[in-house]
Amino acid sequence: MIELEQGNTVNISLQEDANGRDNILIALAKEGCELKLSAHQARVLATELIMAVNRAEVRNNLKNSQNMVRDGQDSARRGLFQMA
Repeated sequence: MIELEQGNTVNISLQEDANGRDNILIALAKEGCELKLSAHQARVLATELIMAVNRAEVRNNLKNSQNMVRDGQDSARRGLFQMA
């Protein structure tokens, strides 16, 4: 179970259909919404989620490092101007 905002949860479970095939069931508890995926579809979804998270983390790290560089440059400039 994954807790989301406003008390909503996502439940992920393995279910067997009438033909004996396994399906991954993703259900939003509060909304009553379900998504049934084959193992392959669930794997593709998981890969897409991981790639999106990685892109978000890289973007966040780039923003943080650019802010650190800017802060360092600003203080170096101030130091130069103070000396002159």
